[in-house]
Amino acid sequence: MDRDLVERARSGDQEAFADLVHQVSDHLFGVARRILRDPELSEDVLQNTLVTMWRKLPHLREPDRFEAWAYRILVNACYADAPRNRRWAATVRVIPVDWPDDVDDIASISDRDELEQAFRCLPLDQRAVFMLHHHVGLPLVTVAETLGIPDGTARSRLHYATRALRTAFEASRAQARIQDGRSA
Repeated sequence: MDRDLVERARSGDQEAFADLVHQVSDHLFGVARRILRDPELSEDVLQNTLVTMWRKLPHLREPDRFEAWAYRILVNACYADAPRNRRWAATVRVIPVDWPDDVDDIASISDRDELEQAFRCLPLDQRAVFMLHHHVGLPLVTVAETLGIPDGTARSRLHYATRALRTAFEASRAQARIQDGRSA
């Protein structure tokens, strides 16, 4: 992130802030989408995050930590909005018929569905740590700093999230084997 751009935005330069938003908004939306599992709610959370960032930007002490600061605001917004919007939303996409045959097979669709179902069962705090570490690629120490939690708490949340996902996959696979045995 360009420190000069952050400094200009901190001093009230709206164009500089617009440039910052342009640079980080796709990443922020991706993280919100993966934590909340709802595209519409993620858009709302992103908008709230951007407004909060603009309001609090003059108080940012370390311009070099702008991205971590932005992720922290986003995750806090996810925590705040998720309990109020506990609805399940299916994402339906129109798939063009002329795609190559090797794009998706039934196994990969099934795997993604299993992952989605398992991920929805995770508490938000575990989803946040999991996504910041695995999707964004932040080291756990940075995830902990970003979320304002101790390092051990970040490690614990990642451990429990990974364990819960693994358990959900194993249970799903065991159920599939049982059903395959009945149909044979």
